[in-house]
Amino acid sequence: MAIKDSHTEQQIKEAAKRLFFKEGRFKATTQEIADAAGVNRTLVNYYFRSRDVLFDEVLKDAREAMTNRLKTSVGQEDIPFRVRIESFIDVVMEHSLTYPYMDIYIVSRMNDDFNHESDIIANIKKNEDLKMFLKMIEGEMNKGNIEKMEPVQFLLSLMSLLIYPVIIQPLFKKVLQVTDRQYQHLLKERKEIILKTLLK
Repeated sequence: MAIKDSHTEQQIKEAAKRLFFKEGRFKATTQEIADAAGVNRTLVNYYFRSRDVLFDEVLKDAREAMTNRLKTSVGQEDIPFRVRIESFIDVVMEHSLTYPYMDIYIVSRMNDDFNHESDIIANIKKNEDLKMFLKMIEGEMNKGNIEKMEPVQFLLSLMSLLIYPVIIQPLFKKVLQVTDRQYQHLLKERKEIILKTLLK
């Protein structure tokens, strides 16, 4: 049996990420993935056994990368709340621009697969960083820096303002008749709009 090469494995993963989450080609075949990676189709099966296994692997890697970046930028102690939110917006927006179809995939996968949905919800519930973030939000409300509401409502508003324009972009680009570059510029302008909308 051939020895597995981590470089080839990563090459296949990167090609799959590009097809699945950057281009939105969720139905890409193993042959299309192999072509994008510049390898033989049998290597895709050799490293990942099936297309679904590969799909789950690249999703896991992409989510872990985003989580680690959020911890690095937002999890720092002793930084002002506004700076923390700015860092959060930067990380989420950059990730969304890199992988604009990932959130669509996660939602659709949760609708199709109850076990996958349960895993995602369980991970969210036990996420200590999220619990800490909600407590920070509550503290800022008590200081008068944010309108009083349930902290989770603030988080929902923040994520909606960030993620929805990314998810809806294929439709909006056609309706607004703008190019990819123009739409990305609109998305980048949203940072200040979001800060003014949510913070006093």
